[in-house]
Amino acid sequence: MSARLSRTTPLVAEARPAVDPAQLRPRIVHFGLGAFHRAHQAVYTENAAARSGEPWGITAVAPRSARTVRALRDQDCLYSLTERRPDGPRTRVVGSVVDALAMGPDAKAIGTLLADPEVTVVTLTVTEKGYHRLAATGGLDTAAVAADLVTDPDGPFTTVVGTLAAGLAARTRAGGTPISVVSCDNMADNGAVLSRVVREFVAASHWPDRVRIMDRIAETVRFPATVVDRIVPAMTEADRIAAATALGVRDELAVTAEPYRQWVLEDSFAAPRPPWELDGALFVRDVTPYQLTKLRLLNGSHSALAYLGTAAGHTTIADAMAADWGERLVRALCAEVAPTLPAGGPDPSAYADDLVVRFRNPAMHHLLRQIGSDGSLKITERWLPALRALRAHGTSTPVLELAFAAWVLSTRRTDAPSDPAADALAACWNTTTTPVETVRALLRVLGSTDLAGDDALTTAVADRLPALRAGRIEI
Repeated sequence: MSARLSRTTPLVAEARPAVDPAQLRPRIVHFGLGAFHRAHQAVYTENAAARSGEPWGITAVAPRSARTVRALRDQDCLYSLTERRPDGPRTRVVGSVVDALAMGPDAKAIGTLLADPEVTVVTLTVTEKGYHRLAATGGLDTAAVAADLVTDPDGPFTTVVGTLAAGLAARTRAGGTPISVVSCDNMADNGAVLSRVVREFVAASHWPDRVRIMDRIAETVRFPATVVDRIVPAMTEADRIAAATALGVRDELAVTAEPYRQWVLEDSFAAPRPPWELDGALFVRDVTPYQLTKLRLLNGSHSALAYLGTAAGHTTIADAMAADWGERLVRALCAEVAPTLPAGGPDPSAYADDLVVRFRNPAMHHLLRQIGSDGSLKITERWLPALRALRAHGTSTPVLELAFAAWVLSTRRTDAPSDPAADALAACWNTTTTPVETVRALLRVLGSTDLAGDDALTTAVADRLPALRAGRIEI
């Protein structure tokens, strides 16, 4: 097909956007023009705008990919979402994104938007890497953002943290109205994490008015915590062909996702926001129980399936779940981790039931390699806090030890998923002489010197490696 999706594309009723994009205004700036945002926050925002009649439009900012920006602009910022339902796919076009910008080339336009009183919400999906945190302290890695710290206040900046801090500073200098900045990345206390790195960037900057800016940010900016949940697998060429067939035109930005989605937000906003609750979003006083349940049960199980499934020769989550150990792994991990979860969240047993159904969805083809990427960042959030808490109480941790052993094995493979600490992880195998020493060295790379000093843990993990090398998953 040569024709591209656009606002002039004739679509059947069930495939049309829920709202007329021409009626929306850019009132949200979103950093991270990836598939997850397009399948999650953009959908909630479109449905909220349609059901409320309020013109909530999104200007999406791509931190790195100017190609994605061009592709989206070429389609009048429209794209399709295909839900992979067990009874067959359903494809429709999403229209809540009204403009797309690239962080470097469009720095001036981004700065103008962040200072615009009409913009009252900023959202982010930039993954754990985008926050440039130190593993040991959780604070801002000033070395990683050093170039931005000495950049002129008007930019352009190379990091999202620098761009956002500079935009908020410009807004406060202009006496701007309050604004809410919402992290939608999978991190515990993501709102507090984002607030900290922004404040620490301002404090480390050379701006002469940085103290006043920090005071004004504290007064006028809120960083609510959130929990986001929807499985969005990487697109394949077959997915793109299926979307084009359903629409009758090509869509270069098509995304696909499971039917399930969830959004839990801390009810702490500084300014007007979309009524996302009209589309099922949940606003609560404290998201922590939901956040930890999702991180430790869903994301924790996902990572465990990724590394163990790869060790056993599988390719997708559905493949791993079809193995005789798949469901047992998910249920056992959830049961093991459940005692570390605070009261007030979902029931862990019922949550595990839902995970089994979701992970088994025969229409999903979620690649283990995709889930296993950036493991050094992910497992420090998903596994290690629970492992630490359980061992502090003298509780056995066989499932987490098994999962961690599979990750350990993955760091040696030449075809290992991408990881920002890949060189440091690989070096652990070259500088140690025994499996236990290797496990300890890898834990130190993760900033977990306390766990590296746990002889019982490191020995138990090392003892798991021979079976995993042979492709045996022993739960």
